[in-house]
Amino acid sequence: MAKDTGVAEHGSYSAKDYTDPPPEPLFDAVELTKWSFYRALIAEFIATLLFLYVTVLTVIGYKSQTDPAKNVDGCAGVGILGIAWAFGGMIFVLVYCTAGISGGHINPAVTFGLFLARKVSLVRAVMYMVAQCLGAISGVGLVKAFQKSYYTRYGGGANELADGYSTGVGLAAEIIGTFVLVYTVFSATDPKRSARDSHVPVLAPLPIGFAVFMVHLATIPITGTGINPARSLGAAVIYNKDKAWDDQWLFWVGPFIGAAIAAFYHQFILRAGAVKALGSFRSQSRV
Repeated sequence: MAKDTGVAEHGSYSAKDYTDPPPEPLFDAVELTKWSFYRALIAEFIATLLFLYVTVLTVIGYKSQTDPAKNVDGCAGVGILGIAWAFGGMIFVLVYCTAGISGGHINPAVTFGLFLARKVSLVRAVMYMVAQCLGAISGVGLVKAFQKSYYTRYGGGANELADGYSTGVGLAAEIIGTFVLVYTVFSATDPKRSARDSHVPVLAPLPIGFAVFMVHLATIPITGTGINPARSLGAAVIYNKDKAWDDQWLFWVGPFIGAAIAAFYHQFILRAGAVKALGSFRSQSRV
């Protein structure tokens, strides 16, 4: 009987308890008529604003505390470890706060990856990216408004390719770093995993925040760590210096490539989407 009903002998999981949710429509104009859609846009805007405000202030504060011109201790300040914690910690907090409203993307690369996997519609993806970029610009704008002299003196938290690194190395760092982040997002929010491992509660924002933290530790010395086009754009718009603009393409092309690879890897390799599609095709051809 247990075999017929699909109930596992030891308790809690059945393969029949789970079915993949249908893909989101490519273009869903109905979304534009719903208040929940605009509420989600507001949530993405505010979350990205807060993210940039706290993290850019952390970067500028660290550079101020370690400025050789001030004859301060070079080991003062939060250091690269503290900056990485600021980015990862804020993502943890903000994803936790907004996941139930907008999904807690706070990053155009994450939105792009979820769009490729048909988790969000084209309309929602484009509008999310606009809200995220505007939020990032506003967040960095607040930093400059409150601390203009420090902001300009210490680089405005803008992402730039560090001296001594080639463009290829910088691009690879952004691709791999974003892959780690988006791969973690897919894994942490996989509904099949939630059904299978329901006895092991997973707080999705925690691994996502840790992914951001770990990537920052690895790539701050190379690019300052973008992995979020809105974060890089917001800082570049307000700082508005040639170097930040010259390197800006790295922080869009790299993250979008990394997100696309992560979406493909999770959906078609780990989740065997290609195998399922082939099996479905074969079963239909026999009918």
